[in-house]
Amino acid sequence: MKKLIYLTLLIIAIPFFIVMTFIKEESKKALEEETTTEIIIKVKREATGKIEKVELEEYVVGVLAGEMPISFHIEALKAQAVASRSYVLKRYEDVKNINYTVVDTVTNQVYLDNQYLKERWKEKYQENILKLKRAVAETSYEYITYDDKIADALFFSTSNGFTENSEEIFSAEAPYLRSVESFWDEKTSPVFSEKKHYTISEVFNLLALSPTEDLNVKILKKSSTGRILVLTINGKEMKGSEVAKKLGLRSNDFEFIRDGNVITITTNGYGHGVGMSQYGALGMANEGYLYDEIIKHYYKGVEIKKIKNNK
Repeated sequence: MKKLIYLTLLIIAIPFFIVMTFIKEESKKALEEETTTEIIIKVKREATGKIEKVELEEYVVGVLAGEMPISFHIEALKAQAVASRSYVLKRYEDVKNINYTVVDTVTNQVYLDNQYLKERWKEKYQENILKLKRAVAETSYEYITYDDKIADALFFSTSNGFTENSEEIFSAEAPYLRSVESFWDEKTSPVFSEKKHYTISEVFNLLALSPTEDLNVKILKKSSTGRILVLTINGKEMKGSEVAKKLGLRSNDFEFIRDGNVITITTNGYGHGVGMSQYGALGMANEGYLYDEIIKHYYKGVEIKKIKNNK
């Protein structure tokens, strides 16, 4: 009799456990397919000091407007959207002890709000904003990771033909911020190369050097791609980035040429050179590369993931 009871209970229990397992698996599946609730980015407006709360995807639209020309290929815009989303999520994760996530300028990423864009674009507003929203929607909540951690997806305008290893420019080494070839920039970027002319007295004044008739420039250290890291001018040691900033140069890949009282400085590239080159991304997109291929060219060994289950 007892055996019969046990057998009956077993017959009842097996379907029950099968059904419960199925329900749990379906619930898990539904949960995994569920997209995030709102992630709010606290944006400090540098001009006013005011802190505005902006939903993540709306913020990315505003950053695309501020950081990349609207004329760019949609795949370049999509690559920028993923990079910018990763950049802000990294800071969202790291800045728990201050009352804002990012500022709205090049200190972090340039962010332009909707009202500003309506005034700037006027009759082109609808067309332009739809293009940016498309780039954001087609990469919805995607971000870049390395070793399952959010990547610090740095980017800049134009390379000198190569991007830079992060530690040569910013000291900290990141395995995904490696120097890669970016030969597209020379043909796509209007700011690939620049010549600026100064009098010798202007150079001394801008660099806070004692005026003299001599100008003796010695390069002490260059990056692996030719950017000037350390140099001396008339015996004073300076960083290449410091010289570039004080002289208003586009990058620290520069060369001095003196002709009498005139100094001509030729600069290649625009920006710090680490991460994704925006004009390189444009060149790749123009050749048919997709946004994920662009990202994986400029950020080595990374994965693209999508935010889920943030409830």
